[in-house]
Amino acid sequence: MESQRRTVVYLQAARALRSVGQGVAIVDMALLLKALGWRAAAIGGVLSAAGVVGAALILFCGPLSDRVGRKPFLLAYELMTCAAALVVALSRNAALLSAAIVLTGLGRGQNGAAGPFTPVEQAWMAGSVPPNQRSRVFSANTAIGFFGVATGCLLAGLDRVWRGALPGALAFRPLFCGIACLSLACACMVWLAPGGGMQGRQAVAEGREASPSRRQGRSDSERTRFRRDPGRKAENRDIARLAFVNLLNGLGVGFVGPMISYWFATKFGATSGEIGGTLAATFVVTGFAALFSGYLADRVGMVRAVVWLRLAGVLLMCALPFMPSFALASVIYAVRSALSRGTQGARSALGASLTSEARRGFSLSMNSFFTRAASAVGPTISGWLLDEGSLALPFVVAGGLQLVSTALYGLFFRGYDVARRT
Repeated sequence: MESQRRTVVYLQAARALRSVGQGVAIVDMALLLKALGWRAAAIGGVLSAAGVVGAALILFCGPLSDRVGRKPFLLAYELMTCAAALVVALSRNAALLSAAIVLTGLGRGQNGAAGPFTPVEQAWMAGSVPPNQRSRVFSANTAIGFFGVATGCLLAGLDRVWRGALPGALAFRPLFCGIACLSLACACMVWLAPGGGMQGRQAVAEGREASPSRRQGRSDSERTRFRRDPGRKAENRDIARLAFVNLLNGLGVGFVGPMISYWFATKFGATSGEIGGTLAATFVVTGFAALFSGYLADRVGMVRAVVWLRLAGVLLMCALPFMPSFALASVIYAVRSALSRGTQGARSALGASLTSEARRGFSLSMNSFFTRAASAVGPTISGWLLDEGSLALPFVVAGGLQLVSTALYGLFFRGYDVARRT
C-alpha cells in the first residue's frame, strides 16, 4: 500500500512539471509559428497531423502496456518531448518544426496529460488506487494539471521581457529550452515511481491462468461458454459507447482548443502576455472546478456531475464568440472551461472502472484514440475558417457536438451511479 501511495505521488509530481511546460506551449506555439509567417490553416494543419499521429500511437501503447508495463512508455514520452522542445527552440526549418510538433503534440494543450501515452499513465494510476477512491484521486490529478498549466501560461508571457535582445521569433527560444528541462525532470519522476514494470504482464497472465478455456480438462461446451462471457460482452459494449461519446466530444474540442491563442490574437489583437494571463486564470479556475467535480461526483454520482456541469459549459461555448470585448470573452472562456474541462477527472475515473486491470490499458486506449483522432480534424477546419474571417462558427459547431456528446453520456451511463450506490 505504501508503494502504491508513492507511485501516485511521483506520477502527480510528473504531471505537475509536465503541465507547466504544456502551459507555455499552449500560448506560445501558435504565436511562434505566426511570428515565423505561418498562416492559420498551416498551423491548424500541423496540429491536426499531431492529433492523427497521437491517435495512432494510442492504438498500440495502451494494450501493449498491459503486457510489458507502464513505465517504459512514459519515459519514452518525456524524452521525446525534451528533444522536440529543443528542436522548436533551436530550429527554424519548417520540416523539423512540423516533425517535432506532430510526434509529440507540443502546443495542442493536454492539461498535463502524457499525450498519446495518457492511457498508460491513467492505467498505472488506476492500478494504484482503490475503485471507490478513483473519482477523487483522478479529479485531484486533473486539478494538479490545470494549476500547472496556469503557471506555464503566466510564464509564457516572459518573451516580452527579453524581446529587445531576442527580437521576433527568437524571443520564444528560452521558453522552449525551459520546456526541455522540465521534460527531463518529469522523466526523473517517472523513473523514481515504484512499479510500472511488469504489473501489466502479471495481470494478463493471472487473467489467463484463471480463464476456464486455459485450464486442463475443460470441455468444449465450457470453452464455448467462456468465449461468450456476458461480462466481457458488457465491457465491450461500454467501451464502444464511451468511445462514441468521446469521438463527438473530441470533434468539438479540436475546433476550439488548439487555436484559441490565435483566435484571441486575431479577434482582439491580444498579446502573448494578455493571452497567457487569460489562460492562466482559466486553468486556475478549472483546477478548482476539477476538485469540486470530484466532491460533487461523490455526492450525486460521477455521471450526473459530468452531465450537469458540461451542459452549462455548452451554453457558454456558444455565447463566447459573440462577446464584444477581450475582457468579457476571457471571463466567459474561463467559466466555460471550468464547467466542461473540470469534469475530466470524473470522466477518466469512469473509463478506468469499466474493465478489469488486465484490460484497463486497452479500454483507456480505445477511448483516448477516438478522442484524439476526432480532435485532429478540428484545427485544420477551424484554421481555414479563421483565415476566411469566420470567427464564430468554430465555437457554435463545437457547442453542438458537445451537447450531443453530453446527452449520450448521460443516457448510456446513467445506471453506473445507481450501481455504485448499491
